Amino acid sequence: MMGSIKLDGNTLSSTEIALVSRGEKVEVATDAWPKVEAARNVVEGILDRGETVYGINTGFGALVSENISSDDLASLQVNLIRSHACAIGEPMSIRDTRAMMCVRANSLVKGCSGIQRIVIEQIISYLNLDIIPVVPRIGSLGASGDLAPLSHMALALIGEGEVWGDDGPIPTSNLLKEKGLIPVDLAAKDGLSLINGTSQMCSFLVNVEQQLSSLIPMADLIACVSMEARKCSIRPMDSRVHQARPHHGQSLVAERITKIMENSSILAAHANCDRVQDAYSFRCIPQVHGAVLERFRSLKSTLGIEVNSATDNPLIFPNPSNPGYDEVISQGNFHGEILALTADGMSHALFELGHISERRIDQMVDPSRNDLPPFLAVNSGIESGMMIVHYVAAAALAELHGRSTPRSAFSTPTSGGQEDHVSMGATACWNLLESCKHLSQVLACELIIACEALEYRDAEPAEHVRSLYRLVRAVCDPLSGDRSTSKEIENVASQLSDGGWLARIEAESGRLPR
Repeated sequence: MMGSIKLDGNTLSSTEIALVSRGEKVEVATDAWPKVEAARNVVEGILDRGETVYGINTGFGALVSENISSDDLASLQVNLIRSHACAIGEPMSIRDTRAMMCVRANSLVKGCSGIQRIVIEQIISYLNLDIIPVVPRIGSLGASGDLAPLSHMALALIGEGEVWGDDGPIPTSNLLKEKGLIPVDLAAKDGLSLINGTSQMCSFLVNVEQQLSSLIPMADLIACVSMEARKCSIRPMDSRVHQARPHHGQSLVAERITKIMENSSILAAHANCDRVQDAYSFRCIPQVHGAVLERFRSLKSTLGIEVNSATDNPLIFPNPSNPGYDEVISQGNFHGEILALTADGMSHALFELGHISERRIDQMVDPSRNDLPPFLAVNSGIESGMMIVHYVAAAALAELHGRSTPRSAFSTPTSGGQEDHVSMGATACWNLLESCKHLSQVLACELIIACEALEYRDAEPAEHVRSLYRLVRAVCDPLSGDRSTSKEIENVASQLSDGGWLARIEAESGRLPR
């Protein structure tokens, strides 16, 4: 299969997962199949010898002590999927669901699950034929894996539940007939392998990473538009300052801003003004934006490890010299604590990024602190100008503030006390995804206001700033009087998140330091 993403359990990137989420086809690397089959042989050997091993021929969770006869193993797996498919709430997006399926398949081909090859092939076929399960979002506690959401995915694999049709959800069986597929038959260990794992959490974080890869450098660019509009000093970006406190993120942001502000005529025009120093929201951009950047780099590192990890339970480690019980370990790799803490930390960081952005807005619209018209109104007094755009930014910031509370600071023991500490990782990751949306709204408000403030500057801003200004003006005209800007804010917010504007600016004006 030419041009498809190869899954081998070890080298999958979040960028590749994002491509799959948008429809790219997948295949399993040839050298991964022997590992899958070796682990499956361990399961079959245990069954043939009549050994009792958790997850293979026992009940699950608090029912671990229940031994299951060989005649009932297939029913056990199907019942597991049916009973666990009880998630609620709005459905996951098709893109997030495709990402979840990709992550789950990649984890399974790592060769530690003991799942049948045919089940993995069914996931691959669904992705490539665009058979996407309808998965309600709410149901995972971020421990024992994303049990309920993944069960809805698994339900579709066995021909039950619902998948997305052209006009909405339809019975899975209808689409399988149309595509010429048959439901997969689950055997021992298969069902548990499908649903023990952090795949939903990872799917949300892949979406987050894609958005923040654009939003975080765009926040630096937008801050520069505001610096131009507010006639701020570039001196706090001096490399000597940041060499004296050499945090990587701080230094990089200062370098970016210095690059962006090159050849600014506005900057040159007020280089020798009598202002002593700027407010923190300008002077401390490297220290705040840089700290957020470092948190983001930590998220990327954590996610890169997680999407190539075995998160099943139990895990299989084939050892032909000592076959049997010792090849199977019941453990806790399904626990999402690392993702929960990472997501919660990032949500707090995004609030800080939104907060400093809103403070820069205040600096631009408050007539007592600048030389600009009050609230940037064309006819001050009879018009409100950008007054309420600042309100909207503050309201979006309040949403961000609410989402800065850690979701992982809460645990509900379940399964009769067997699962007595959970991570709430799925909630934390979803919360972070929503935080990205609100951050883009705050930044959009700052950008629109900063561009409006630039209308009152006679000199030319820096080249990168001009590029961004032109993009904004293509969808948002300068004020000629009061008008509704609601759709304009949402449009700009969407453009900031999807990465297109950043790519165009860098193509026109030069790549920013990374």
